Amino acid sequence: MGSGPFFFGVNKIMLNKRADKLELLRIAEAVALEKSIDKELIISSMETGIAKAAKSKFGQDNEIKVIINRENGDIGIFRKLTIVDNPENANTEIRLKDALSLNELNKDKNIGDEVLQPLPSFDFGRIAAQTAKQVISFNVREAERERQFNDFIDKKDTILSGIVKRLEFGNVIVDLGRTEAIIQKNELIPRENIKAGDRIKAYCSDVRREPRGQQIFLSRAHPKFMEKLFVQEVPEIYDGLIEIKSSSRDPGSRAKICVKAVDTSLDPVGACVGMRGSRVQAVVNELQGEKIDIVNWSEDPAILVSNALSPAEVQRVNVDGERKKLDVILTEENLSKAIGRRGQNVRLATKLLNYEINIMTDQEDSERRQLEFKEKTDNLVRNLELDETLGQLLVAESFSTIDDIKDSSPEILSKIEGIEEDTAKALIERAKEFHLKDQEDISQRIRDLGLEDGLINLKGLTHGMLVTLGEQKILSLVDFADLASDELTGGYDLVKGEKVKIQGYLEDFALSKTEADDLIMSARKIVYKD
Repeated sequence: MGSGPFFFGVNKIMLNKRADKLELLRIAEAVALEKSIDKELIISSMETGIAKAAKSKFGQDNEIKVIINRENGDIGIFRKLTIVDNPENANTEIRLKDALSLNELNKDKNIGDEVLQPLPSFDFGRIAAQTAKQVISFNVREAERERQFNDFIDKKDTILSGIVKRLEFGNVIVDLGRTEAIIQKNELIPRENIKAGDRIKAYCSDVRREPRGQQIFLSRAHPKFMEKLFVQEVPEIYDGLIEIKSSSRDPGSRAKICVKAVDTSLDPVGACVGMRGSRVQAVVNELQGEKIDIVNWSEDPAILVSNALSPAEVQRVNVDGERKKLDVILTEENLSKAIGRRGQNVRLATKLLNYEINIMTDQEDSERRQLEFKEKTDNLVRNLELDETLGQLLVAESFSTIDDIKDSSPEILSKIEGIEEDTAKALIERAKEFHLKDQEDISQRIRDLGLEDGLINLKGLTHGMLVTLGEQKILSLVDFADLASDELTGGYDLVKGEKVKIQGYLEDFALSKTEADDLIMSARKIVYKD
C-alpha cells in the first residue's frame, strides 16, 4: 500500500464530516508500517497539515493547534491564546476571566499562560485539503528519508546488492528493498551493459543527508569495490590472516591489489588466486573482465615497486624516502612492459605505492647522473672560484653542495687525495663567506616579498622555505596557520575514485607530514592564543 490511499483517506475525512474517522487512523497505521516510520509522526503531520489549512479559514494571524484523538480519530481545532491584562489582538490574546470561562481545566491559569480556545468544525474545501496534503506529504517524506539515512549509515564502506530499477541520464537507480540508491555515471565500469531488472552489486561509497534526490551513493569503479570483493571471495582475508595494504584500478581494464600475509606461513598471492584461479576469477567476472595483478607487499619500497611493475624485470631502484620518489632502472627490453599501454602499468603502480615512480633505462640513468654531477661541479666552480678538476674531485667524494663543505672540517677534507690542509681551510672559509652572502641576499629577498615578522620568526622555517612561501603569497602567520599539512608537503587527493598528485608548497624541502603538522600547530597557537 502506497501513500495514495492514505491521502485519499485525508480527503475523505476533510471533505465529508460523516466519514469514518477511524479509517484515517487505520490508514495512517498501515502507511507507518509500510514505510517503517512512526505512526505518531504521521498523525502529528496530519495535525500540522490541518492546522495550516485551518489558518486559511480563520485567518493567518491565528496560531492554530489541531489535536487528533488517537482512539477515535476525532479532530479538535483550537486557537492558541495568551492570557494578558488588556488584550490588544483578539486572535492571539485573552483576558484571564474569559480564559477561565472557556474550560474548567483553565482554572489554575495565570497572566502569561497559554490556553486553547475551541474553534467550530468546518468544511475544509478542496484547496484547504490540498494544502494539508502537501504538509503531510512533506513531513512523511522527510521522516522516510531520515529513516533511510539511519538504516544505511552503518552500511557505508560495504557491498550492497539490489535490483536495477531504472536508468536516468546515464545514472543507475538501484532498488535496495525499502529504499533506492544511485550509481552515478562516472562510478560505473565503462562499457558494461546494465539493464532494468538486473541484479547488481556495488560498493556503498557514501550515505549522506541530501535535501533532494538520492541519499545512498554506490560505486562499481571505486578501488574499494574490488577490495571488498576479495574479502568475500578469500576466507583468509575475511579472517584477518591476510591484509589488503592498498589497491588501484583503471575500471574495466586493469587493477592492482597489494596483499600482506599476517600469518607468515601463508602465501598471500596464492591464497588470493585460489585453486586454478577460482577466487580471482570470481572477482574478475564481477568487474567485467578487469585484469587484476596481485602484488606481494614488502616493507622495502625497492622490492615492492619491483613486484608492482611485474612482468617487467627491474635491475635496480634508487629510493628517496623523504621525497617519496623511486627511480626504477631497467633494460630497454623491459621499458615498455614497465610503462604499460598508455602508461597504465606505471600509473597504477604509482597509486598503489603512493610514491612518484620514474622509469628509466641504464643509459638514461647514466646520462642523468652525469648531468647531476656536472651541475653540482659547476655550482662549486662558479661560486667558490675553483678549477674544474678540484670541483669534480669534491663532488666525487660526496661534497656536492657548498653547505657540505661549510659544515666539514680541515681534517676531513684533507683526507681527500690531492687536497692539503691549507687548501681545505681555504675551501671552508670560502664556503662560509658564500653562505653568509647568500643568506644576506635571501634575507633581502624575503623583505622584498613583504613577509611579516611573525612568519619570518616562526621556528622551523628556513630562509629558503620563507622565500618559497612568499612567492606563493603566503605572507603572514595567519596565512600560514590556515594551511593544511598536505598543502605544504604535497600528496594525493581522491577525485572520482582516482588519486591525483597535489604539489605541496614546501615539497622540494623534503618536509615530513609530522614536521608540517608541528609547524602549522605552532603558528595556530600563536595566532589563536587569545
